[in-house]
Amino acid sequence: MSKDVRSGSDPRFAPPEEEGMILDMEDAEGVVSKFEFLGMLMHDTGEYGFFFPVADESQVGGSGDILILRATEFDDEGQPSGFESIDDEKIGEEVYAAFQEATKDIYRFE
Repeated sequence: MSKDVRSGSDPRFAPPEEEGMILDMEDAEGVVSKFEFLGMLMHDTGEYGFFFPVADESQVGGSGDILILRATEFDDEGQPSGFESIDDEKIGEEVYAAFQEATKDIYRFE
């Protein structure tokens, strides 16, 4: 996947407040990895965050796999504050397809 200029948005998709936002995320074993936050998508099964793994900030916008996590907790302003992995492969595929459709004017998928 590579980025194009942001030129539109689906109402189900909320892009990050700033492009290239890097987050440190810790897994269940305590390993911290860096991810670019691509945005949130509302889907009938919940709200999902999309994250792109980066080894360092120079790789932001490169190609590779996208991590999809379901938002499970929200702060006082309604912003996601907790995520969990998706156990159901079918839901993961549906959500990813919805993400591709919602962001077709923002990202180019190869």
